[in-house]
Amino acid sequence: MADKKEYDVIIIGGSYAGLSAAMSLGRSLRKVLVVDSGRPCNAPTPHSHNFLTQDGERPAAISQKAKEQVANYPTVQFRNAKVTDVLKLDQGFRVQTDDDGPFFAKKLIFSTGLRDLMPDIPGFAECWGISILHCPYCHGYEVRGQRTGILANGDMGYHLLQLIRNLSKDLILFTQGKAELDAERLQKIQGHHIQVMETKIKQIDHKEGRIQQVVLENGEAIPLDALYARPAFVQHSPIPEKLGCSLTEQGLLQVDFFHRTTVPGIYACGDNVNMARSVALAVSSGSMAGAFVNHDMAAAEF
Repeated sequence: MADKKEYDVIIIGGSYAGLSAAMSLGRSLRKVLVVDSGRPCNAPTPHSHNFLTQDGERPAAISQKAKEQVANYPTVQFRNAKVTDVLKLDQGFRVQTDDDGPFFAKKLIFSTGLRDLMPDIPGFAECWGISILHCPYCHGYEVRGQRTGILANGDMGYHLLQLIRNLSKDLILFTQGKAELDAERLQKIQGHHIQVMETKIKQIDHKEGRIQQVVLENGEAIPLDALYARPAFVQHSPIPEKLGCSLTEQGLLQVDFFHRTTVPGIYACGDNVNMARSVALAVSSGSMAGAFVNHDMAAAEF
């Protein structure tokens, strides 16, 4: 292409999924621009786990090594910026960033992740990703056998109890109000000597993100080492919705097996399409998305 601001693919979001997609495309000699604002959702997390060859590594270190490796492919370029607007054209897309542009691409990949909505509990946000955990597969081993709480209700609360009881027998379920559990489930929970606490949590006392105790609205303080929670979330970027990309009932971008969204030419990968949020799955998702974008372009060009 004659214009340096024209690309085969622009990837919006340059964390694990975006970099993985960029590697697939770079190895296919596609001209790619990766635009990233440097705000990964797992920034507070000290270590990443359950990812072969990188178990226990710092998330930022994984990203840095990945970027260095992707940069070895000369057709891939990077831009540290925020995408502010995208316009769908007759042929491709026009992308504007907060520092330059416009940039043009035949295809787009959104790997923009999700933004967690912290509950209105003092101390929660400060502990998120450190001692308040989202995934037992990513972090459960490190807090095995410790005093563990689960902040959830209904089906999700019961599901997490089933998973986490294998990691710790010292469990308590905080339902933040009346427990939405039928008699059979309550009986099973009580049979495992798990306390169900319906009194709401007022605050979380911690030291540098490490939980010391939770304080209930009635003043009772319960010592804890770890707490699992699944806070609500929204798409980190509103742009896909503005372009007409559909969301699932869970609020994820709707994609098919080939990672195509409901808007032709737009693909998505990573946490914004998958409830099971982990570095390993993000890398896998990005690799597939990059390969499928190249597949579609190659088929159209042949």
